[in-house]
Amino acid sequence: MERLAGRVAVVTGAASGIGLALARAFGARGMRVVLADVEAAALDAAARALAAGGVEALAVHTDVSNEAEVRALAARALERFGAVHVVCNNAGVMGGAGLSWQVAHEDWEWVLGVNLWGVIHGIRTFVPILLEQGEEAHVVNTASMAALVSLPFTAPYVVSKHAVLALSESLHLELAARGAKVAVSVLCPEAVSTRIPESERNRPEALRADSGPPTPERRMVEAATRAALANATPPEAIAERVLSAIRERRFYVLSEDDWRRACEARQENIRLARNPTLAAPGA
Repeated sequence: MERLAGRVAVVTGAASGIGLALARAFGARGMRVVLADVEAAALDAAARALAAGGVEALAVHTDVSNEAEVRALAARALERFGAVHVVCNNAGVMGGAGLSWQVAHEDWEWVLGVNLWGVIHGIRTFVPILLEQGEEAHVVNTASMAALVSLPFTAPYVVSKHAVLALSESLHLELAARGAKVAVSVLCPEAVSTRIPESERNRPEALRADSGPPTPERRMVEAATRAALANATPPEAIAERVLSAIRERRFYVLSEDDWRRACEARQENIRLARNPTLAAPGA
């Protein structure tokens, strides 16, 4: 999709981080932007800031784990702008650090509800709209480089991101088989300067788990996360990668750092039918 000006983008998780950077980048290219997030105050502030800069922006409070709210998001976008051309299923959370068999049911439900079901709801809601319009369009699903490697002690997050990658590949193949004008990208970034380690601020009360004192595994994940964020990529750089992928109709939007080498190590394990080894930067 070469021409972006005048077209409409819907971005979930748009109140901060990668989602906000995407909304700003789309607005800077003359797009009209629908921002969706569960964090209402930050969402409204982001939309006001875009509008103050001359961007036509609409804020829609949305819990992407709830299909009815995602369908309401689409209805609001169409009511305001009449069409949708780019859909970024970007909302995500991080939680459930620890041993996979000890992670609380609430952690699994929360992380999969946002990271995976949020994308499923986005696809089921918006792809029929994009196909019916018959115009060039693009779906961007946010996964992670964690979708491409083997990582312990973060099972809910890693499972959700592997699933988003597989879902995105299926969607790409299905749309290609139909000769559709709708392209797909899967965003797999490295560590990015976002507030995802503070995801608990947006966890619903009904899904809060009594996890007890931090386990050694949880402390290990928290320390690794702090170290990664110390040299994290700015979200604006990720947004530029996404823009390039949309223009080029490119599916994989990947990191170019040590994560790529870790990914190659995991692929080699699979190719040679070897048992899994820790495939991650610095491992």
